[in-house]
Amino acid sequence: MADISEIKKEMVLNIDSQPWTVIDLKFVNPGKGPAFYKLKLKNLKSGNTAERTVKSGENLAEAEIEKFGAKFLYFHRDRFFFCEKNNPLARFDLPEEAIGESSKFLKPNEIIEGIKFEGTIINISLPIKVQLKVTEAPPSFKGNTAQGGTKTVTLETGATINVPLFIKEGDVIEINTETGEYVRRVE
Repeated sequence: MADISEIKKEMVLNIDSQPWTVIDLKFVNPGKGPAFYKLKLKNLKSGNTAERTVKSGENLAEAEIEKFGAKFLYFHRDRFFFCEKNNPLARFDLPEEAIGESSKFLKPNEIIEGIKFEGTIINISLPIKVQLKVTEAPPSFKGNTAQGGTKTVTLETGATINVPLFIKEGDVIEINTETGEYVRRVE
């Protein structure tokens, strides 16, 4: 059990026998009434998000999760298929909804982290930054770029993101998987 004041971002809590990761938390001290914490949570099994209000001094249980190395194999019929990093025969699959938006940055044979809760594989965790190749990029045009121009490109996984105008087809770029934004061009 952890006191609410000890809770931090990225901590995994066991709420109603479900693993929830803390996305954001705010301490609220209204003029009238007792202080409380406002938590924004993401369910690791379903991918759903929820908000929860917790009173100061309340205790929450920390979830016992296990992380292990895994490799992404392929996507078929709304399911992602993986295997354990050192054991290609130990395969598992997850629905698209559980992985969420970061699924568009998965490429075959990429090493990621698998997450187990109570002995069952429930989700994966991508690295914060991944490097992907640009497969389609419109040509750049000189002109009004005082505000820093951007264009939309397609990546090798099929995802589309906004990048600076100097990025061209064939470039390898780094993307933040949490925000889905361009970070830098890889030399």
